[in-house]
Amino acid sequence: MTFHFVLLLSRQGKTRLTKWYSTFTPKEKQRMIREVGSMVLNRSPKLCNFLEYKDYKIIARRYASLYFIMCVDKNDNELLTLEITHHYVKILDRYFGNVCELDLIFNFHKAYYILDELMIAGELQETSEKTVLRLIATQDALQENPGDGGKPGTI
Repeated sequence: MTFHFVLLLSRQGKTRLTKWYSTFTPKEKQRMIREVGSMVLNRSPKLCNFLEYKDYKIIARRYASLYFIMCVDKNDNELLTLEITHHYVKILDRYFGNVCELDLIFNFHKAYYILDELMIAGELQETSEKTVLRLIATQDALQENPGDGGKPGTI
């Protein structure tokens, strides 16, 4: 299963996070964000979460005020993609304590870091929430104590 991109949009259509795993030109990226965003945002909540877009499949899920949108190949499993999306949201929730749009606006680097711990090159890397949260805690500790391992008295 290969992801082509991950996109987080607000209900107003503002882009909150984008991660590209396939090569697209900047013009193609903007066009895809605009087209996929309008398809997902204008869709009735009672309709299916799976959409076809060109040679891809779009899987979208709304959590609170954010739409989590994943783009995969047409032959990839939609339910597995929804599970990976839910896994990402659960880790964000545990890290931020009930994640909201403002958490992603002001701590976007953490959201990217969490996504990078989950996926590499568009493929799922880590399935354990505990492992991802431990790695993030380690990263936070390194940021708080930069230098020689955070040991006092060293420069």
